[in-house]
Amino acid sequence: MRGLKGKVAIVAGAAPANIGGATAIRLAEEGMLVVAADLNEAAAQSIVDQILASGGTAVAGGFDITDEASYKGLIDFTVERFGRLDGLFNVAADLSPDTFGRDHDVTSVPLDVWQHTIDVTLTGYMHGIRHALPIMIERGGGSIINTMSSAVWAGETEHVAYQTAKSGLVGLTRHTASLGGKKGVRCNLLSPGVILTRAALANTTEEFRNDILASVRSPRLGDPDDLAAMVAFLFSDDASYVNGQSLLVDGGANFT
Repeated sequence: MRGLKGKVAIVAGAAPANIGGATAIRLAEEGMLVVAADLNEAAAQSIVDQILASGGTAVAGGFDITDEASYKGLIDFTVERFGRLDGLFNVAADLSPDTFGRDHDVTSVPLDVWQHTIDVTLTGYMHGIRHALPIMIERGGGSIINTMSSAVWAGETEHVAYQTAKSGLVGLTRHTASLGGKKGVRCNLLSPGVILTRAALANTTEEFRNDILASVRSPRLGDPDDLAAMVAFLFSDDASYVNGQSLLVDGGANFT
């Protein structure tokens, strides 16, 4: 991709075998300087170790996306370390059994699950944008990417908190695109379909995955590298006229 080498990106939610981890590795391969950040700093460090072993440049950062001061600290650390911030990829989510596994329908979802999901996936993303956008505007350019889910378009009968939080990202993304666009900062929304991350493999059955495969127009389900490639594109100069868009990466699912 053009225009990535030497630029600095934060991947907020980078751990092995997930979208964020694969993206951090891909961005480093493209020549970006990467801050791989996660609630589990040791997991982020394992991604950094892979990048360093391949000759790339990366550092790990631990942060809590639900804590604005923690997210601001991550951004401050990045600018202090590399002198700039060009890309922010919000991809963190809590798909643990205690949260995602208890996220039922609107009549029964526990309120703590509802609130925590919004805190992570909507308010948490806002924390990053709130503190990254002024830095990018001051520098005259940048790219912010938020991660939604094709579950929003499917209208699933469960995971109401997850779908609601992800839906809110449409407004946040388009607002950010309008606020930053004339000043050189783009903001777009990625909407993955079923992507075979470690969490997806752990939380779905083979029967479910086969049913989803039958509903898409492609011969396979997605993997994290598919999303990593799209992030690299949206961060690059090749996507300089893509702003405020919601981009589906779902293999052509029939329900979207």
